[in-house]
Amino acid sequence: MILVGVNGYGTIGKRVADAVAAQPDMEVVGVTKTTPDYGAEAAVRRGYDLYAGIDDRVDAFEAAGLGVTGTLSDLLADIDVIVDCCPSGIGEANQSTYDAHGVPAIYQGGEDASVADASFNSRASYEAARGADSLRVVSCNTTGLSRILAPLDEEYGVEKARVTLVRRGGDPSETDRGPINDLVPDPVTLPSHHGPDVGTVLPDVPVDTAALRAPVTAMHTHSLNVTLDTAPSTAAVTELLRDQSRVFMIPEGAGIDGAGALKDYAADVGRPRGDLWENCVWEESVHMEDRDLYLFQNVHQEADVVPENVDAIRALATDMSREESVAQTDESLGIGFDSLLSDGGVGRSQLVADD
Repeated sequence: MILVGVNGYGTIGKRVADAVAAQPDMEVVGVTKTTPDYGAEAAVRRGYDLYAGIDDRVDAFEAAGLGVTGTLSDLLADIDVIVDCCPSGIGEANQSTYDAHGVPAIYQGGEDASVADASFNSRASYEAARGADSLRVVSCNTTGLSRILAPLDEEYGVEKARVTLVRRGGDPSETDRGPINDLVPDPVTLPSHHGPDVGTVLPDVPVDTAALRAPVTAMHTHSLNVTLDTAPSTAAVTELLRDQSRVFMIPEGAGIDGAGALKDYAADVGRPRGDLWENCVWEESVHMEDRDLYLFQNVHQEADVVPENVDAIRALATDMSREESVAQTDESLGIGFDSLLSDGGVGRSQLVADD
């Protein structure tokens, strides 16, 4: 049994904790919070042992009626792997603490690649992580791009990928993010950092990216143009992507026209928090023109890196193969939509409420 601690119980941390708890070979020893807020209460209600992320905050938790098991140092003394889910930049500050306790660490994509021995994506770089003492799970956008580009490169070779990313302005709970009523280049300089980040897990795949930020909270949207070394048919590429366990090919007849419908669908089929762990590719958008592939996909920024964190734990702590780990993670979480409309069923338009 792999004993795991989660440092930071926020947007990603709470999802990682639940995913780890669902694994037959892992146990969540505890999670940390720095403030006795609603997130700390939620952790206690879900049965996780709560630890104070900052030593001098113990009394604040006690005063709020949320007793803690100990501090971060106490948690580190009892685990095999720590998953750092703190806000960007805090992970790097925590590095010396993890090193002092001799605990292998997994960081998130908001940290610089230099924070860890290697960057990690289950589809693109699982085996390359062998022997590392620390890993950085690449960002939600990089995860989404790597899941598409890795199989394309393996099957056909990628000469060049060009990607435009329309990013959400903030997560649903982030009331201080934006823009509110605008669509802004972010960054204005080109290319954006996303292409080089893909290079940390797919170093031989050239990727240029441009990014914009939009006043939405649900998901990111990617427009991909990938020039391949060969010229497969549209049908062949569609089947290749359909065979990827963490890619959901949205059926043409499903009536899913954007992030809102995707989130609605995920909630209706029983996904916790309406989470979409898979890349969501519109099947009808997949199109080949000679050697150029075009497609649209959405990635759920709150969720798509969660199974990657689980696989990263196994890459650090076990000798399990990528195929075994991915299969176990997918089965335990229920990853992989099996839409009844995927075989040519006819979708029915949603009824619009008459207000």
